[in-house]
Amino acid sequence: MTHRACFFVLSFALAGASLWPGTITSGAAEQKLRIFQGRGTVREIKPDGMSVVIAHEAISNYMAAMTMPFRVRTAEALAGLREGDEISFRLSVSDQESWIDRIIKSGKVSPEENKLTHRPPNPGPQAVAEKHPLLSYKFTNELGQAVSLSDLRGQALAITFFFTRCPIPDYCPRLSKNFQEASRKLSSMANAPTNWHLLSISFDPQFDSPRVLKPYGESYQYDPSHWSFWTGPSNKISELARLSDVTFDRAQGFFNHNFRTLIIDAAGDLQMAFPIGGNLSEAIVQEILKAAAATNRPAIRDSSVARSQVTAGAAAGVSTHPIAR
Repeated sequence: MTHRACFFVLSFALAGASLWPGTITSGAAEQKLRIFQGRGTVREIKPDGMSVVIAHEAISNYMAAMTMPFRVRTAEALAGLREGDEISFRLSVSDQESWIDRIIKSGKVSPEENKLTHRPPNPGPQAVAEKHPLLSYKFTNELGQAVSLSDLRGQALAITFFFTRCPIPDYCPRLSKNFQEASRKLSSMANAPTNWHLLSISFDPQFDSPRVLKPYGESYQYDPSHWSFWTGPSNKISELARLSDVTFDRAQGFFNHNFRTLIIDAAGDLQMAFPIGGNLSEAIVQEILKAAAATNRPAIRDSSVARSQVTAGAAAGVSTHPIAR
């Protein structure tokens, strides 16, 4: 999963394997630990030295064959590994995280066989119409209702992209858990704003229909007045993802994708982009509180020119290209 340095967003202006059960202890709570055996080929050792991209065979009782990154708990676990190494490994999965260990090399493939298929580079800022058509385009939410981005004008938004079949707890399920925890905190907070909404957009529309998305949301005890799950035609989802600098590739029914959680303030500007996974729930709450108050500040905007914003994201080196109202 790659993480890019620039974000181009719509703002509102928006613009065979064995399985052994076990347990691990996390704080006071016991969690079920599932353990699988896998085989595959090393595609890439990530620069942090703590994760490796593996093109793996189907992992029985867990997931189909695909190419994806796996985390390790110690850098020593990847010592001596090179691109092209054929390996076996153990995958451990708890409710909160996953990791691999017991990595054993069994062979090697040639560099030609190990070539990765790369997506075309993001073309960068494009000339855009004053009002982007996706603003009024009717997507479909988990209740089967036609909904558009313009319906959420004046709301502070947190937006992320996911798919319900993601099997790794610290990938898409963690993104959804972030929204679950943030929603609970905001709803229980005294004197909290009410003009906020969380938006989870599926890039697996062929599977993630409303009849799938609704029970998925219910599994996270979602409140439909503050959290929605959207689907729509593949080309429209892809365009919205591209404008949000989200990349994804289908791999035998599953998806390799990067992480992106966007915070759009109530005035319609990008406030923050989190290009990482992990526990972001408290950070999302704090950003939503700031974003919900954005309409209280005086602002006159030139809607005909795409412009840079000095936001928390920009201060962190994030470039933004809002689509003007």
